[in-house]
Amino acid sequence: MRLLPRRNSSNLRWCRFSMLSLLCFVLAACSRNDGMADLQQFVIDVSMRPGAPVEPMPVFLPYEAFTYSAASMRGPFDVPVMAGTGVGVESTSTVQPDFNRTPEPLESFALTALSMVGMISRGDAYIALIRDDLGMIHRIGSGSYLGRNHGRVVQVTPEEVSIVELAPSGDGGWVERPRTLALER
Repeated sequence: MRLLPRRNSSNLRWCRFSMLSLLCFVLAACSRNDGMADLQQFVIDVSMRPGAPVEPMPVFLPYEAFTYSAASMRGPFDVPVMAGTGVGVESTSTVQPDFNRTPEPLESFALTALSMVGMISRGDAYIALIRDDLGMIHRIGSGSYLGRNHGRVVQVTPEEVSIVELAPSGDGGWVERPRTLALER
């Protein structure tokens, strides 16, 4: 049993003859120099031209080292020192936020991202409608918390919400800061 087909010797000869004649034709076509004299002259002329002048190397200025002279001064985040005593300023405020209470949803937004869009009255009490940065409306009343600086709602009126924020004072204490959210018109 034969797995490979039998090659026809006449086809093989014909293929060899064709390849050989094609190779001879290509070599004969490339060997002619007719019409190439002007190209050879152009290459000679270009190679005989003088080269362009080389730009001089740039002059580099020597490196001047910078001396940091404020190393002996007080850092911007250090506790300020009272003049003449050499003692750091102590926080005299007893106000501090309650870190043990559960945060309310509006405490994840900055106070500038919140706006009062309405008000609901229930008897003598008012409930403010606050829109957050995502467009959701929340109901808050006195004692609710909002804003990132531990803001507590002190009073809700038909026109505004009064808030007291507890902001860090920079010396380890806390400072009360009153803020308001006015009704948008």
